Amino acid sequence: MFSISNLSCSRGDKRLFSGVSFALQPGEWLHLEGDNGVGKTSLLRLACGLSALEQGQIQWQGQPVSSNIDEFRANLAYLGHQLALKEDLTPLENLRADTAIAGRALSLADAKAALAQLGLKGREHLPVRVLSQGQKRRTALARLLVSSAPLWILDEPFVALDAAAQKVLSEVINGHLNRQGMVLFTSHQMVTLAGQGRSYRLKA
Repeated sequence: MFSISNLSCSRGDKRLFSGVSFALQPGEWLHLEGDNGVGKTSLLRLACGLSALEQGQIQWQGQPVSSNIDEFRANLAYLGHQLALKEDLTPLENLRADTAIAGRALSLADAKAALAQLGLKGREHLPVRVLSQGQKRRTALARLLVSSAPLWILDEPFVALDAAAQKVLSEVINGHLNRQGMVLFTSHQMVTLAGQGRSYRLKA
């Protein structure tokens, strides 16, 4: 289980949000909603352990994330606004490099299959710098297809995707949920997902 209890966050003298609490069980998703500037991205970064906690607690499997951050991150797949792609490498090279850094083996065939599923067949050997923004996002999203992490935290994963790619991504997320994975995400698009889910509106 993943849980957030009484979380607060400020930016300078401005309080973004306070008293945020929710939990995710296997097979569940939570859509984090809120107006622009209310702190959705800040909350996701806190949830990933990328920012220091101001107030509150984040737990993974009943233990504070801070007590074993490396174990928590090994169980986490995070996709933020910054896609963290190396522009001079190809989608194929980026994907295989990411898994190697995470200490996992990824065959050439599996990497190609993941990229093809997201509509990048024929572009897997091009430098990322020549791809469109949507193709770059698909390259980053391919990491989810080769991830074994049970918890996915996704910041606007559907942005810059056409309708066909949004449908494919929804199917990828649904497959993860059907395997008892958990998903915390933000999105301005209307999304239909499988499993048990709900929305949580963030406000100051």
